[in-house]
Amino acid sequence: MANNGIPVYLFTGFLEAGKTQMIQETLSDEGFNDGCSILLLVCEEGMEEYDPSRFAHPNVQQVLVENEADLTPALLDKLTKQYKPDRVMVEYNGMWQLNTFYAAMPQKWYIFQQILFADATTILSYNANMRSLTVDKLQDAEMVIFNRADNADRMALHKLVRGISRRARIAFETAAEELEYDDIEDPLPFDVNAPVIAVKDEDYALFYRDLADELPNYHGKTVKFKGMVARDRQLGKKALVVGRHVMTCCADDIAFSGLVCNFEKEVGFETGEWIVVTAKIRVEPHKMYGQAGPVLYATDVALSSAPSPQVATFY
Repeated sequence: MANNGIPVYLFTGFLEAGKTQMIQETLSDEGFNDGCSILLLVCEEGMEEYDPSRFAHPNVQQVLVENEADLTPALLDKLTKQYKPDRVMVEYNGMWQLNTFYAAMPQKWYIFQQILFADATTILSYNANMRSLTVDKLQDAEMVIFNRADNADRMALHKLVRGISRRARIAFETAAEELEYDDIEDPLPFDVNAPVIAVKDEDYALFYRDLADELPNYHGKTVKFKGMVARDRQLGKKALVVGRHVMTCCADDIAFSGLVCNFEKEVGFETGEWIVVTAKIRVEPHKMYGQAGPVLYATDVALSSAPSPQVATFY
């Protein structure tokens, strides 16, 4: 589908983060702007404006979307038919939720590249005061570029990204407009190659996310962790779900993130009780997942007290 569709280059970030400058430079580059039809959606008016005279070709149709409510499937379908773009570039408003854009995308559009631009001198404040918006822009980004980063606390910026995404590449732009790529080692807080992967209470969220991201690597491994019991009649008396409530960015997004766990015999644990379970992980289809997923086969289990705090986080 992607080869026959329209690639979207999505640039996100807060006001004055450097999105406009990067898009201007990209459209002025013959290597990228080769004369094909390009639709430029501008969802934010900053201090800097585009200079079409500097574009490599006069082939760019610029459309301003002033309000988040205006970003609808009807609008994007209309623009697709009107301009017949070969590529779409989007300067996205940092105060808008990305799901608004995802939901409005025409069927033929697909995200080819998503880059977050952030001012290294202000992003930590944004994160402290508007974390839900920061998470929204970070969680799907393929790359994060921190500008004005010469005197920045790079470890703090690294932790900010890694607290939300382990896959995004990180780069720091210097005053000389050169990119220095992040080389900070980022080992997991547990040993995935140990005979038993021991997950500390404070590391459950990281474990659960890494398990989802790197599922094949966990097949056949043995894990030990503390979790809350959730019973489901569909599972019968020899199985249950064990997991933790996980908060990604704020209280509104707290969700129970659990794993199916099978036992050799009936178990009497009740929903809401806390257990420490040691189990072997098998990646196999299961009705609770609707597809192949991590199914635990318990080798040891015991009642336990609740961790503090009970909600697991990434930071």
